[in-house]
Amino acid sequence: MTNEEMKGKWNQIKGKLKQKYGDLTDDDLKYSEGKFEEMLGRVQEKTGKAKEELRKEISSW
Repeated sequence: MTNEEMKGKWNQIKGKLKQKYGDLTDDDLKYSEGKFEEMLGRVQEKTGKAKEELRKEISSW
């Protein structure tokens, strides 16, 4: 999934992440241009998953 595709589907992706990982907040999942890695780091801290694993999970949706 490209960054453009991800931006277009972000609300859906955010909802799925919040369902799967209940500890995530809207602030954790705030997506802004050029800050994907920072957001992914916050999700990684809360879930304990590797960034690559999270990328694959997000891409599969």
